[in-house]
Amino acid sequence: MAYKYKPSKSVAKRFGVTKTGKLKRGHSMTSHLRSGRSAQKKRQLRRPEILFEGHARNMRKMMGISGLKPARIAHERALAEKAAAVAAE
Repeated sequence: MAYKYKPSKSVAKRFGVTKTGKLKRGHSMTSHLRSGRSAQKKRQLRRPEILFEGHARNMRKMMGISGLKPARIAHERALAEKAAAVAAE
């Protein structure tokens, strides 16, 4: 019987996945001692950050969703836009 790959639950809990396969992460420095930070910094820390693609590739493998390739999707969208622009002319 072959080994059944088990995705890492801890990684799955820490990252969200966008429609194209990019990974969103939360910021650090948001749990306590926030009074020392400016209002602007606190607002910025509320928003999710997109994980760098080099790290995201590894995390997607650990989550078991390695079939998603955001760079390829972006490239195909750009090609489709270019073809639509040429067809419109």
